[in-house]
Amino acid sequence: MVKPFPQSPDPQTKEIDVEVRGEARAMFAAILLLIAGVLNVIYGIAAISNGDFFNHQTAYVVFGLGFWGWVTLIIGLVQLTGGWSLFSGGVYGRTIGIIGASIGAVESLLSIGGSYPFWSLGIFALCLIVLHGLIVYGEPIQR
Repeated sequence: MVKPFPQSPDPQTKEIDVEVRGEARAMFAAILLLIAGVLNVIYGIAAISNGDFFNHQTAYVVFGLGFWGWVTLIIGLVQLTGGWSLFSGGVYGRTIGIIGASIGAVESLLSIGGSYPFWSLGIFALCLIVLHGLIVYGEPIQR
């Protein structure tokens, strides 16, 4: 059986509110993570459908276009769940957000050699901004 913590008998005792740095930045990172997730889901669905959007004489070193489409779709779904749960402010959202943004950044760097390298660099920059916002979040403000 779990015992509750004893209450202080002194009614003058106040709880100290700790101000946390980066709450707004974490919400901004959640929105950016949702945007990156939506873009990766669209990017993955387009690659799975074998559209001519990606086939500009591109040779894939490892596997094919369909495999990378599924990888991108799964990464996008992880990013969507991380961004959605960041709105509640839980540790799960922050952890999944960091993992999803890290994998998304690596995946976008791996696709720079494709048909649209600047699109991949844009997704990479978006993932880096999300990573910065999530890693900085949670530090107490020093006065």
